[in-house]
Amino acid sequence: MNGPEKQAQRKEGSYLIFAEAEQSSSPFLPSSATAMASASSAASLRLLRRPIGLAPLRPARRLLCVASPTAALATDGDSSPASSASMAQPAVVDVNPPRGTRDFPPEEMRLRSWLFDNFREVSRSMAFEEVDFPVLESEALFIRKAGEEITQQLYNFEDKGGRRVVLRPEITPSLARLVIKQGKSVSLPLKWFTIGQCWRYERMTRGRRREHYQWNMDIFGMPKVRAEAELIQAIVLLFERLGITSSDVGIRLSSRKVLQAVLDMYSVPQHLFTQVCVIVDKLGKLSREEIEKELISTGLSSEAVQGIIEVLSLKSLSKLEEVLGSGVEAVADLKKLFSLAEQYGYADWICFDASVVRGLAYYTGIVFEAFDREGELRAICGGGRYDRLLSTFGTEDVPACGFGFGDAVIVELLKEKGLLPDLPRQIDDIVFPLDEELEGPASSVASSLRKKGRSVDLVEDKRLKWVFKHAERINASRLILVGKSEWERGMVRVKILSTREEFEVKAGELQ
Repeated sequence: MNGPEKQAQRKEGSYLIFAEAEQSSSPFLPSSATAMASASSAASLRLLRRPIGLAPLRPARRLLCVASPTAALATDGDSSPASSASMAQPAVVDVNPPRGTRDFPPEEMRLRSWLFDNFREVSRSMAFEEVDFPVLESEALFIRKAGEEITQQLYNFEDKGGRRVVLRPEITPSLARLVIKQGKSVSLPLKWFTIGQCWRYERMTRGRRREHYQWNMDIFGMPKVRAEAELIQAIVLLFERLGITSSDVGIRLSSRKVLQAVLDMYSVPQHLFTQVCVIVDKLGKLSREEIEKELISTGLSSEAVQGIIEVLSLKSLSKLEEVLGSGVEAVADLKKLFSLAEQYGYADWICFDASVVRGLAYYTGIVFEAFDREGELRAICGGGRYDRLLSTFGTEDVPACGFGFGDAVIVELLKEKGLLPDLPRQIDDIVFPLDEELEGPASSVASSLRKKGRSVDLVEDKRLKWVFKHAERINASRLILVGKSEWERGMVRVKILSTREEFEVKAGELQ
């Protein structure tokens, strides 16, 4: 075999080995050169007709094992140590999760569980029921409205059955789907909550990741502003439980009907409403000049653009009433909500801000979002009324409103305020046999305590000094020692670790 032919075989053989490593369900490649040679059979080569230069391995792909190019030349069955040595060592695996996602080691998981428990307790106090949905949904649920930023951030793909699916970027459409599915088997109003994972491929900033968990509370079948008042109280209750005050956080309120009234004043066509909402939702993120330029690009007149921006700059409900008039539905709804806030006792948490429109297309009325008053973080949570969402899925509309509250931003705020709790690991009991032959009795003691609801760590093959240090690390309440002389009398020795008190107890009476 001449030089060029040999070189071609080296390249082709090397490519084949890598390709099979990517497709194999095993993380390992054949260890012998004979197996490597059989992988280079004519049948396999037919799968790789394209020149090697046109099908490079993707540089971001990480393999658990790779083969050196010289291994592909072993076609004569040689499996000598020298040949085996030509195999590369296993590649180092990147132990970090995909960019924008998180691991939850025990200490992080304890914090997450604590936060989720608070979500659930607030929901329970408001008489909401918990529901859940698959994180994998039909793509059609999330692309029914053009122009939304969220449609450009989907983790979407075609599954093996040819169906277009998506990792849900938000929860409300999944909730709406379940409401439709339940149909008339449930009575209104529905008060549901969920805590679920959401995915968006977006630029990451502080408190913004590509996956996050979100607490949603939604009410279906309640057309009056009372529903929004209830939801805002839930948000305030959560903040108060976490130690956050109204001096730390505020809740901005407005209504999509405000923007609609302004567009009506300038005879802006209805079909531009959604597009305008998406643009003005960027107020505060883009300069006024950039917002004006985007609005003009939709076909709005300069007069209409100036009018929209002037109204959306208002921070006083009375000023809004002067511009739109008291008979406008948006003004009446907002005045009612502020009145209810006084009755609920959270008026100092809320403020009117006409610029709040929210970026999702399905909102139809009052909208709101919580913000940290120091302005260091993005919106903590947000929501509003979406009375016409169900009809976009081909069914009869039901009045609805709700909010989404992510886990990432609130944790950042709690860190900022020094309010994150200390959540060490806590175990009720450690059971330790003092002799190897007492492992059976120790297992019996541990099993009995677990059945009584105690958390028990059964430790063996360790020195007593290590056990005491271990007890301190995991904040154990008691150490239960199973010794030979005590066990012969049917007893165990109990040490209360907080007080160092020691005593014997009958094994059958241990609680």
